[in-house]
Amino acid sequence: MDFLPPHLRKYVVEQHYEKYTPVDQAVWRYILRQLKAYLSKHAHECYVEGLQKTGIDVERIPRIEEVSEKLQKFGWRALPVSGFIPPAAFMELQSLGVLPIASDMRTLDHLLYTPAPDIVHEAAGHAPILIHPEFSEYLRQYAQVAKKAIISKEDLDLYEAIRELSDIKENPSSTAAEIKAAEENLEKVGKSISHISEASELSRMNWWTAEYGLIGSLENPKIFGAGLLSSVGESKWCLSAKVKKIPLTVDCIKMGYDITEPQPQLYVAADFKSLSQVLEDMAAQMAFRVGGLQGLNKAIQAQSVNSAELNSGLQISGQIIEAITANNEVAYLRLQGPSQLCFADQELPGHNKTYHAQGFGTPVGFLKNHPAKCPSTFTDEEWTSLQVEPGKVTRLEYTSGVVVTGKVQSRLVKNGKTILITLTEAQAELQGRILFSPDWGTFDMAVGSSVTSVFGGPADREAYGETSDFVAKRVPAPKYSEKELLKHAHYGAVRKLREDKVQGDALVQSLESVLNSHRAEFSTDWLLLLESLELVTARAPQAGLKRQLEGYLESLAKTDEKTRELIQDGLSLSGAL
Repeated sequence: MDFLPPHLRKYVVEQHYEKYTPVDQAVWRYILRQLKAYLSKHAHECYVEGLQKTGIDVERIPRIEEVSEKLQKFGWRALPVSGFIPPAAFMELQSLGVLPIASDMRTLDHLLYTPAPDIVHEAAGHAPILIHPEFSEYLRQYAQVAKKAIISKEDLDLYEAIRELSDIKENPSSTAAEIKAAEENLEKVGKSISHISEASELSRMNWWTAEYGLIGSLENPKIFGAGLLSSVGESKWCLSAKVKKIPLTVDCIKMGYDITEPQPQLYVAADFKSLSQVLEDMAAQMAFRVGGLQGLNKAIQAQSVNSAELNSGLQISGQIIEAITANNEVAYLRLQGPSQLCFADQELPGHNKTYHAQGFGTPVGFLKNHPAKCPSTFTDEEWTSLQVEPGKVTRLEYTSGVVVTGKVQSRLVKNGKTILITLTEAQAELQGRILFSPDWGTFDMAVGSSVTSVFGGPADREAYGETSDFVAKRVPAPKYSEKELLKHAHYGAVRKLREDKVQGDALVQSLESVLNSHRAEFSTDWLLLLESLELVTARAPQAGLKRQLEGYLESLAKTDEKTRELIQDGLSLSGAL
């Protein structure tokens, strides 16, 4: 983990393999058997091969360190995280070739689908497709673009509401009232969204490709999105005529989605190479490429920490609150709260968010003396002619009308360009508006004639420190009752019979003992009966217990349609049909 920058290490957790209960292992086994059987025909051809090459075994929940060893052959590695991690952190990890795998396991109640990231989704969904070089390259490119995206305060509020709901739903001890309150909060936050940020648009692209993407022809597409590859129910639903199929273009960013419902439409990529072109079409519209007033306005609207980069190379990070214009050009930038100055993504000494705790302001543009030459490229002689020398008083008038006066303290040069001039007793004004006053202290004035890029987050994130889009939280550990522990014991006993290859009468006697107790306490639990039937069918097919189990399952199948389908799907692979 030493290869990770410090601000990302806090998301990595221990997998603690021993925390997985026998019920967890049975749920994993059921899901993987179903997925492998169906997806061998309906997923992209690299999927089943990818399961094998990444060490994803049907019989047991994978050890993430073992998956990581396998992935390194394909230029990736895997690290365990806890549940949802902030999108910005997730993307930065992927940009470093790291697949974050949520080490948590979905509950039996959410066997077919869970909105929370879990080891089924991450390991069985994302990892196998990474063996395809063109998809792997797309994912790396996507992460590089996504980590530049501007994320809004509203995005962060929505992320927090989603994370809270998923954690509550997956915790067995949560009450109905707690779940309802979290659902209502998510709905409230969702309705308050006033604009779609770049991060939201990229989230949509990720959803319609890496999560819920189809590939091939519109008439006969194959599955490659991890959300579909890890959901038995949705992997079957998505290929039906009930789901509209749309050719993938950059317009997918205009289509929202609901993580709690099956998708009514999906996008189909012609091939993996086309994903990179769609991504490029998106990147061309983004503030980190466009810069200027358009990029600054996105950052202002976001109300979050972002960075503006000048053509001199100086980067200004913080909450951008105003871009004053003159003649439709940026004349002056204003930031509020802790701000940071950087060059080449490295914080400049002395210009951290503590020193610039109250914000930052600077003129941008050309000087009247040289209206066609960026001030950052002035020679020493040209600066001397403007009295920009330590100890001298200078007056700098911009073509925008901004006028700066003050006593020069220093001029900072990087790579042959002047990027910062520090003044004391300084004043900056535009048409009577005071932009900086001598009593505010030292005036550190950025030098540059244009804003070439605006991107999400601070330029030197490690030096800036934690921001609201990089907060690390843990999924609460489940607390099991005595009754739940008894259920775990029953599942553990049946699993041991399978692993020890117990057969014949010994198998039947052991199963009868476990099942008598289990059915008395857990009369509606069908999965252990299914596991037991599979064992009996294979190892003691003539035993009367086989018919008893079939009868129990037939009775439970009448409970509701969902239970009936789960049992029928399980029976189809158990050899009992």
